Amino acid sequence: MQKIVVVFFTSLGVLLGGALIGSIGGTLTKQSPIKIMFELAEDIKLWAVATAIGGTFSNLRVLEGGFMEGKLSLVVKQLIILIVAFLGAQLGIWIITVLTGGK
Repeated sequence: MQKIVVVFFTSLGVLLGGALIGSIGGTLTKQSPIKIMFELAEDIKLWAVATAIGGTFSNLRVLEGGFMEGKLSLVVKQLIILIVAFLGAQLGIWIITVLTGGK
């Protein structure tokens, strides 16, 4: 349970932090920081998930090993972690969308 909470907030933090700090670049280049923030949030969603789960290859190896060895509980646990990381990133996109006025 503790890992799930950490994964969720890591994914959320990567997305929010990346979009907010990245929008400073829009200000420096005389572009709309709000537009840049929204675009960055969409672009870094996958990276936020990958960062939260600790890298893509290790998680895929665990999934493969679980399938090959018949350890269904291990596979389910890894899938839950992936889903929670995705939900954290999706919440970050929703927050950025609300802050920037939406689509």
